[in-house]
Parts: sequence; C-alpha cells; structure tokens
Amino acid sequence: MVHSGEMLLRLSSAAGRWALTATILGSSLAFLDATIVNIALPAIGRELDASLAGLQWIVNGYTLSLAGLILLGGALGDRYGRRRVFLIGVVWFAVASLLCAIAPNIVWLVTARILQGVGGALLTPGALALIQASFHPDDRARAVGAWSGLGGVAAAAGPFLGGWLIEGPGWRWAFLINLPLAAAVFVVTVRHMPESRDERATGGFDVAGAVLGASALAAITYALIGAADPTASILALAAAGAVLAVVFVVVERRRANPMLPLEIFSSRQFTAVNLVTLVVYAALGGVFFLLTLQLQIVSGFSPVAAGASLLPVTLILLVFSSRAGGLAQRIGPRWPMVAGTAIAAIGVLLMSRIGADASYLRDVLPAAVLFGLGLSLVVAPLTATVLASADVRRAGIASGVNNAVARAGGLLAVAGLPVLVGLSGADYLIPAVYSAGFQLAMYVCAGGLAAGSVLSLLTISDDALRVTPARPEVFRPQRLVHCAVDATPLEYQR
Repeated sequence: MVHSGEMLLRLSSAAGRWALTATILGSSLAFLDATIVNIALPAIGRELDASLAGLQWIVNGYTLSLAGLILLGGALGDRYGRRRVFLIGVVWFAVASLLCAIAPNIVWLVTARILQGVGGALLTPGALALIQASFHPDDRARAVGAWSGLGGVAAAAGPFLGGWLIEGPGWRWAFLINLPLAAAVFVVTVRHMPESRDERATGGFDVAGAVLGASALAAITYALIGAADPTASILALAAAGAVLAVVFVVVERRRANPMLPLEIFSSRQFTAVNLVTLVVYAALGGVFFLLTLQLQIVSGFSPVAAGASLLPVTLILLVFSSRAGGLAQRIGPRWPMVAGTAIAAIGVLLMSRIGADASYLRDVLPAAVLFGLGLSLVVAPLTATVLASADVRRAGIASGVNNAVARAGGLLAVAGLPVLVGLSGADYLIPAVYSAGFQLAMYVCAGGLAAGSVLSLLTISDDALRVTPARPEVFRPQRLVHCAVDATPLEYQR
C-alpha cells in the first residue's frame, strides 16, 4: 500500500479523527438516502402513477447497478486510489440525486436511480477500505466501531427526517437532501483523508467481467419482476441471465487480472459467511420493502410514524451490537449468528400480525424489538468474520464482494417476493389484497432467516476470529455495530 507503517493514522490524532469523519459522512450519505427513499415510495407512487413494478424498480434500479458494479468500485479503489474513487462516487451520487429529484415520470426516476447506483458502487466500498488501509492496526477496530456507531445516528435520524420531508416539502427532497451532505463529504475528504492503494494491483481492466456481471443481474431481475405474466420474452430473459452468470464465472476464472479474483473464495470461511449474508439480506430486503408500504397503505401510519416505527431496531443495534462483537471475539461468531438469525425470524413472524387495525404498542413494537435483538447478535460477528477471512491488502475486493452479495440478496428478494406471494400491478393500492400478500411474504422472510440460522450452525467456525501468528495482517475487529456492507439493516429498505 501507499502508506508505510509509520505513516498510518492514529485515532487519537487530529488527522485520524478528520479522516474518520470523512468515512462516516460518506456512509451516512447512503444510509439516509436508502431510509428516506423507502418511506417515500407510497408518495412517489401516487404522484407518478406507478404500479407495484414501478416501485420495485425504484428500489431495484439503484440496487442493480450498485450490486453489479460494486466489485468494480472496490477494485478501482485498490488499483487507482481509494480516496480518488471515493470522491468520484460522492460527486456522481450527488448529480444522480439531483436527476432523481427533478424526475417528471417513473421512467426518468428509475433511470436516475440506476445512475445513482453507479455512484454508490464507487462510494460504498471506499469507507471501510479507507479505514482498513489508512489506520494503524491497533486502531482499526475502534475506528470501525466509531464509524458504525456514528453512522447509526444517520440511520436513526433518517426515518424522522424522511417523514418530515415527505409530509412537508415533498418526496423530491428525499433526493435533494443528498446535495449538501455530499458537498460536506467532498470537502472533508479532500482536506483530511490520505490516499492509499494496493501497489501490487496491476494489469488490464476487466471490462468484460463488469458487463457480464451487471447484465446477468439485470436480466434475472427483470425476469423476476415480470414473472407475474410469464411471457416468452420473460422466460428468455431468465434463461439469458442464467447463461450470463455462468459465462461471468468462466471469464473471471480465465482472466489474468479479473474484477472478481475467484481465489478469494479459497477461504472456506469467507465463502460460508457470504452465503449466510446472501440468505439473511434477501430476507431483510423483502421485509423492509414490503413493511413500509404495509404500515402506510394498510395500517394508516403517516410517513413519520411509519419511518419511526422501526427506530427500536436501530437503537437496539447501537446499544447491543458492540457487545455482540466482543462476545463473538471471545466465544467465536457461530453461536451469536445462529441465535441472532433465529430471534430475528421470530420477530418477522410477529410482523405478519400487522394489519389494518394495527396498534404500534401491541403489534409493531414487540416485533421490532425481537427483530432488533436478533440483528444485533448477527451483524457484528458477520462483519468481523468477513473481514477476518480476507487479507488486508484485498480490503477493497473483500468489502466489494460482501456488499455485492448483500445487495444481490436484497435485489432478488424485492424483485421476486411480491410475485411469489401474488402481488402485482396496482395491488399495493388495495389494502385487503396487499395485506394478504404481505402476511405470506413475512412467513417467507422468516423462513429465510431461519435458513440463515441453520447455515450459520453448519458453516461458521468458532475459530473464525481467532488471531493466529500466520496471519498477523488480518483485521480482526472487536467492536462493530453495523454490517460490513455499507448499510445498516434499515437500508433494506435496501
């Protein structure tokens, strides 16, 4: 890397604190956007006359380009400079946010969201990678803990801010709010964040891999959203997506400098924890997409109330996740992840009781508390295991892989779950119809979390976080609050 051991930042220094502030502000940009946009979906749907598929694409347009290109973002940062790519992502995200805010119709908005996802793919892997590469090994765990905890403040503020904007100035401010925050991120990063890169990253640029990966996800997503009316073209797209995915793997295996170096999966633990990530974040994607609609359209909650209803999840994460990280460091990550996913599954089952006459204290709060307690046991051990299973010099790639896996899980759930439970077209505007589909969807999501519990039991090692002399460079965080995928669970959402 660019820095020698003597040049690495210390958290106790002014330079270290400013650098940490830059990563926190950058992550907050993504946290706020995702939280607010989900709350805004009903208002956007009414003003732009969008179908349920349109709302799915508002979420998935962003997630698609983010998931498809986030590996590229991590690789670009490692090769050309993590700070440089981070800054390009911030500016791109801001410009795309402005395009979202002035959208006259749903097609424009979805297109702008796709562009916004490209900026997110450059921005998202950078925050953790910059911390990983820029801070002294003795301070990395505390730096990530501070990044996660203070980033959680943005997640906690998002529901209130989003609800207020939607009820007041309107949903377009859900995107305009990104502009001043992006400006602050840019200034602080330019002035205080040191540059870093992997000097061993050389060779050609994997354009084929980037195109194939994004195209495969796009075809599969489009096919899933259109599966309610399985025409010949939809079936052809599904087949094309599967073929493109296979070709992507073949191309990456044969390239000398692939976007996704498949040898990173030679670590069985890294592969296992990403499999758990896929299942868990697919469930989270379904829950947060459908729940915000259920609360506003069926239960009659205002945007502020709907956004704030899951605030206990964020608060519980802030209070207990660092303790769960410490517990995982002592006893290993497997049992906290097993218990956490099981408890979260029970919370989602309770969410299935939320209906037209829902009471917050009786129906929403107990489900949110159990859900939050479960996630607080999962996210820190999962994050620690992901990062501990990859060499520090591949910080950008490891972060990018886990981000891509989590986004892909949410992407596929948002695309396929409504069709699976019989929701399409304008069903979300008919409370009785939507509520029946929502209840079934919560059963499916609870089953997904239960599957994550079983996978954790069978695949996660108790020794995954144990420091060994053979791997002194590996980052083993002890105090983490949120998942290594740049988002709090409230982004799912995402």
